[in-house]
Amino acid sequence: MNDFEKILHDAALDGGENNYQSQIEQVTPAQVRAELAKEPGKFSRQRLLRLISPAAQNYLEEMARQARELTLKRFGKTMQLYVPMYVSNFCINGCEYCGFNQCHDFKRVRLSIDQACADADVIAKQGFRHILILSGEDPKYIDVEYLSELSKRLREKFCAIEIEIYPMSQDEYARLFKSGIDGISIYQETYDRELYEKLHPTGPKRDYSKRLMTPDYAAQAGFRRLGIGALLGLRDWRLETLALGEHAAYLMKIYWRSQVAFSFPRLRPAQDVDGPIYENIISDKHFVQMMLALRLCFSDAGITISTRESSEFRKHLIKLCVTKVSAGSKTNPGGYSGDDESVSQFEIDDKSSPKEVAQMLKDAGYEAVWKDWDAGFVDDA
Repeated sequence: MNDFEKILHDAALDGGENNYQSQIEQVTPAQVRAELAKEPGKFSRQRLLRLISPAAQNYLEEMARQARELTLKRFGKTMQLYVPMYVSNFCINGCEYCGFNQCHDFKRVRLSIDQACADADVIAKQGFRHILILSGEDPKYIDVEYLSELSKRLREKFCAIEIEIYPMSQDEYARLFKSGIDGISIYQETYDRELYEKLHPTGPKRDYSKRLMTPDYAAQAGFRRLGIGALLGLRDWRLETLALGEHAAYLMKIYWRSQVAFSFPRLRPAQDVDGPIYENIISDKHFVQMMLALRLCFSDAGITISTRESSEFRKHLIKLCVTKVSAGSKTNPGGYSGDDESVSQFEIDDKSSPKEVAQMLKDAGYEAVWKDWDAGFVDDA
């Protein structure tokens, strides 16, 4: 059991018996007001628990005001733009909520490095200088050599390159960091161990502990940005928020040189996925409450919102506590260079073009940042 596993286990946040639900229900308005009277931006489990309680729903306007002021103080009126680029929809996992599930029958697509660069060329022409490379778990093809070579070629056009793929070892992450990749997003999906095993019946992703340890390995290899999150809709959102807060606090304490960011992916329709997976979907109101509560506990954390959310909803969210948004997203390999037939991981909601997103930000008084200047501090490979 690694250090953070022990923290989760001791706090009873990895599933099993706990009394958090009753604690949350028993929070009083006076306790919420007491938290809002404190300096915003400091974490404790009690503070987060109170801010996600039903009692706090009557104080969302005050939470929003404090979260907005804190975000403006820490990040200014800027918004980082990024774009996801999928390079493979092959996968050896059986995740029950995912369109790439190995059991689903469809034509699989892998991009060669030249094909991936062609997709990236389209992305670069749109103005992006921050790119996120994604893939199903396809280690026989999308391996360290592939990603390193792709990164070296992308560095000519992109200042920041991040990955959202399967877990790797610290040594493998060190090689990727040397090639120019310095950010990672890795979602635990759910912090409930028993539910996690149920939702991942086959494939290496079934290893809960390995996935939980992945941000540690990336940080130890030098990665500067660590993105974490839970797939909202699999489990009660309040329990996931408590676990997510503990994870962020742990990473910030141990790997203080890396920036930790929260993502809030909600379950979206995907090929051959339906039924009970969607029973715990989070409402817009609770979604906002979750974001605000985490901002009021973590002043310097990045907060990312993707095109899983609608254009209108994102327009409102950016005025609260968001620091990073995607735009013009395609969730299928080759989607930017014209492949409309390859299967997507999930359906997006906001189909606005990058220019339209940038204009929306401008209209809201924000500056769209296409380039991540932190890349200037990364040593050449």
